[in-house]
Amino acid sequence: MTIILNQNFIAMEKKLDVMELVTQGVTIGLKNFLSLLGALILYLITIWIPYLNVGTTIAMASLPIELSKGNIMNPTSIFDAKYRKFMGDFFILQGLKTMAMIPAILFLVIPAYVLGISWSLSVYLLLDKGLSPMQALTASNRHTYGNKWRIFFGLLILVVCFMIVSALLGLVTEFLSVLAALLFVPIILGAYAYIYRTLVLEVGAISEAPAQE
Repeated sequence: MTIILNQNFIAMEKKLDVMELVTQGVTIGLKNFLSLLGALILYLITIWIPYLNVGTTIAMASLPIELSKGNIMNPTSIFDAKYRKFMGDFFILQGLKTMAMIPAILFLVIPAYVLGISWSLSVYLLLDKGLSPMQALTASNRHTYGNKWRIFFGLLILVVCFMIVSALLGLVTEFLSVLAALLFVPIILGAYAYIYRTLVLEVGAISEAPAQE
């Protein structure tokens, strides 16, 4: 682990382990499968309701935060009014990311992937740490620094494994292929929970600890 001193903050650079990202994604996702499936079903049933769907969308985006802290999630918590108070900042954040992604895509797509990974933690930092949209983007880029390729390959392994399993199960019956897709969503959320916990929560706990000689 590398400690980087700055006039305004102390950033702790911590390296992810690609295979641990994969295994933790599977473990966390399957452990919370029923709760996440319940939240997804409730979200899809109520997505047509104006204003309420804003809060539930933000709540769904925040799921890895709760998973990263080991909390037991109640599916009905996506209706909590607290999520709607982030509506303005959430839309501003998504708008900033979209505006930056469009020109990045024009440069042969790769820069867009890099930016996507750099800012992948921004929503969690906005909702969990109360940062402004611009602060969340900057902090996400800082926390993912030195780990972008690890995040990319870890998620790529999960996607490839899903595609293989889904194709094999699809040869048996379409139902099993759909089941594989339902399992894949919690696993990806679990992977992001591990990334957030490792790069933000654990690093924050270390940086807040008393300095040692």
